[in-house]
Amino acid sequence: MKLIRAIAAMLGALLLAAPAAVLAQQPLKIGFGMSLTGPLAGNGKAALIAMEIWRDDVNKKGGILGRKVEFIYYDDQTNPATVPSIYAKLLDVDKVDLVVSGYGTNVIAPAMPIMMQRKLTFMSLFGLNVNSKFKYDRYFQIMPAGPDPAIGWSQGFFDAAMGMNPKPRTVALVGADAEYPAMALEGARAHAKRVGLKVVYDKTYPPKTVDYSPIVRAIQATNPDIVFVASYPPDSAGMVRAANEVGLKTRMFGGGLVGPQFAALKTQLGPLLNGVVNYEFYVPDLNKQFPALQLFLAKYQGRAAQEGVDPLGYYIPPYAYAMLQVLEQAIASVGSLDQEKLAAYMHKAEFDTFVGKVRFAQNGEWARSRVIMTQYTGISGNDVDQFKQPGKAIVLYPKEYQTGTVKAPYHENRK
Repeated sequence: MKLIRAIAAMLGALLLAAPAAVLAQQPLKIGFGMSLTGPLAGNGKAALIAMEIWRDDVNKKGGILGRKVEFIYYDDQTNPATVPSIYAKLLDVDKVDLVVSGYGTNVIAPAMPIMMQRKLTFMSLFGLNVNSKFKYDRYFQIMPAGPDPAIGWSQGFFDAAMGMNPKPRTVALVGADAEYPAMALEGARAHAKRVGLKVVYDKTYPPKTVDYSPIVRAIQATNPDIVFVASYPPDSAGMVRAANEVGLKTRMFGGGLVGPQFAALKTQLGPLLNGVVNYEFYVPDLNKQFPALQLFLAKYQGRAAQEGVDPLGYYIPPYAYAMLQVLEQAIASVGSLDQEKLAAYMHKAEFDTFVGKVRFAQNGEWARSRVIMTQYTGISGNDVDQFKQPGKAIVLYPKEYQTGTVKAPYHENRK
């Protein structure tokens, strides 16, 4: 009888342990949509490479919670309308353990209602102020725009401008009639008021504008001391070309141009970028400040060259990797995939990543802005390798990273 009881107890223990053992053998599935076709496909493919490097690094160390990481993802086609069905399929059909976002505001926002309904912790990649509308306490953003992105985005441009002697007195504000430029221009207006600049031009243009010369001529007619531009890649290129063609005369030009951070636009514009002041998140002049980032870039640049995506990888890829580093560290500290516990931990912890230390504000944005303002200089020709060397983007802001001061006026530093 005792033997029978012992066998029964042993079988019971084995049955209880079986689910845990089976789970440990199953992969930990992370699901997401990503732009692999459409206007942002180049950015999405670069982000995906970075995420795959993280996955391979983690799996070499044994995975997370003893489980190998597996990605399940679908092409969102850079189309917000595809996003809800993608995340519904990931959760209901693929039964993923965790979800993260694809790249960009337009594909993050449509996913938010599902995240809130399912009470999921949601790491997002480069969304601009998305949570200001939703106020969701399990949303976290891996872009260093600070707790108030509209303000943090352009502060470096205006602080650098006010460091010039004499100080500027007037500013022109211009951007596309679209979501990101609207946010950036909102912050720029607040800074103009803060530092006492008179706004002499404040207009938007249609996103499908082709000829930017009339816009630049209209700006020139107001004779502004500085010009702040908020634009997407196609109009960034158009505005820079028009400024050179028209011969825009102003002391500072740029600020919120999206596109020059990527190798494709850097090489396309080449010396036309000289003199432009613009935001970046990393440039080679900061190598000593972010030594760990060099390890990532060495891995990324080799794969990117083979796969034909952004060969520099300074902008999105390090943050795509860091997004998953944050998630990895949170899971390891909590010891489970419990969504409530993960969010609570992420609100209070500081994370070590390839892009530096990350801490989140209450709204899920970075607790402190680290938008770097630079001035392009010494660019000759259109060779991409020159952008891998220091000296092509002087760091003007923030002070702890500063490597130089503004070279003004802009028109004397072009080309």
